[in-house]
Amino acid sequence: MDSAIVKDYLTGLQTRIVDALAAIDGKPFLVDTWQRPEGGGGTSRIIEEGKVFERGGVGFSHVMGKNLPPSAAANRPEIAGRSWEAMGVSLVLHPRNPYAPTVHMNVRFFIATAEGEEPAAGAPMWWFGGGMDLTPYYGFEEDARHFHQTCKDALTPFRGDLYPRFKKWCDDYFFLKHRNEPRGVGGIFFDDFNALGFDQSFAMMQSVGDAFIDAYAPILTRRMNTPYGERERDFQAYRRGRYVEFNLVFDRGTHFGLQSGGRTESILMSLPPIVKWRYNWSPEAGSPEARLYSDFLIARDWV
Repeated sequence: MDSAIVKDYLTGLQTRIVDALAAIDGKPFLVDTWQRPEGGGGTSRIIEEGKVFERGGVGFSHVMGKNLPPSAAANRPEIAGRSWEAMGVSLVLHPRNPYAPTVHMNVRFFIATAEGEEPAAGAPMWWFGGGMDLTPYYGFEEDARHFHQTCKDALTPFRGDLYPRFKKWCDDYFFLKHRNEPRGVGGIFFDDFNALGFDQSFAMMQSVGDAFIDAYAPILTRRMNTPYGERERDFQAYRRGRYVEFNLVFDRGTHFGLQSGGRTESILMSLPPIVKWRYNWSPEAGSPEARLYSDFLIARDWV
């Protein structure tokens, strides 16, 4: 296991993604490098009020600590309280045009250790995690199919059962229980993954990270110049409220960052800039807004 090669890949991935997105928008990303007093640091690459992106962030972090926070040990109680090291690239993009979907992607590597103690044989104390998911405001079947097909293509070379497994994991994870609705049309999600050994697990994580631009850029460029009006912007702001609710109430990455004393600005860069809430509102039956609920915010096999 060599964490240095993982870090080299992740920093390169951040650069490649930012370069591709900046070329689409035409505005450079702000570079914000930071250090964490408890150990480690990172670089947040931010765009606000761009031509295409109303707000977006592509962050790299490499942080460490001596006491694993509860959110990270939720599925592995045996590692609670251990020292730890985490690195990853995480992004959320909020386009200005309501017909262009919001997107999230992250890939990460985690190591849990105990001072002076070796992990037990057969029980790796490292794992990979990540995935990507799409959150449209006005749904298009061709967009959802393309996104899922790209995710499937990234995973199939490693094991044929990974896409359906990670697709269901994504559907289950990005679900607002208090609203009884999914956040979007899903994608893939995985965590605590080391089943292929280090080399192949790392290669799989790289394949997911490398697939992001292929999954999202064609959708973005197809929708970013679609004419829209105040009605579409209003609905976009309303639906963005669901994104905020999920990130603050359920998202393990947000909870881990805050519980571990992370940098708040970087942790909350995923939040959209303009959001609305309404009391007990639902779209008019038969409207394009209602079609989002009936045709897209449901469990579906897209490929």
